[in-house]
Amino acid sequence: MKKILIIGIVASGKTTLARTLSQHINIPWHELDAIVHHQTESGRIKRTPEEQMNVIHDINKQGTWILEGTDRASYQPLYDMADTIIFLDPPLWKRKIRIFLRFAKQRFGIEKANYTPDLTMLRMMYRWTREFEQNRDSFETKLKRYDNKLVRLRDNTDLAWVAQRRQCTGAVGAERQETKR
Repeated sequence: MKKILIIGIVASGKTTLARTLSQHINIPWHELDAIVHHQTESGRIKRTPEEQMNVIHDINKQGTWILEGTDRASYQPLYDMADTIIFLDPPLWKRKIRIFLRFAKQRFGIEKANYTPDLTMLRMMYRWTREFEQNRDSFETKLKRYDNKLVRLRDNTDLAWVAQRRQCTGAVGAERQETKR
């Protein structure tokens, strides 16, 4: 468990899990959104897929990493690079509530946003969630190819599987850990 990819849809708790897991196992984490949308002095610019992969390859050279984000075509090589893939999949009702709460916190300046938290963005987040659910079967089919290194979590605070995986392997990595869906 040295190269961990955390995948989930908007408001699934990816960043919270990545931050907590990073502290727990002492591996650096990176937000894939920050790789896609590079912050410069003049604002955020979107990197090309090739530029994104160059940044990801630089991170990969460091040896250990946690990368978290939504599923994008440009991220497909990460599924092969990772030794552990975590699909964070809380219930739909919980994600919908989180989207609205995040929007409200960002609008009132309680929580930082790397984008403009306006009604257009709120609608987009709900649209992305709806589209993910409509295309879930396709995503699940893709995940089956990586079943030997897949961990499914419904709750971003559940780290019990980390200790279980370490006990099963006697080290960090290698064996598959089943989790309840």
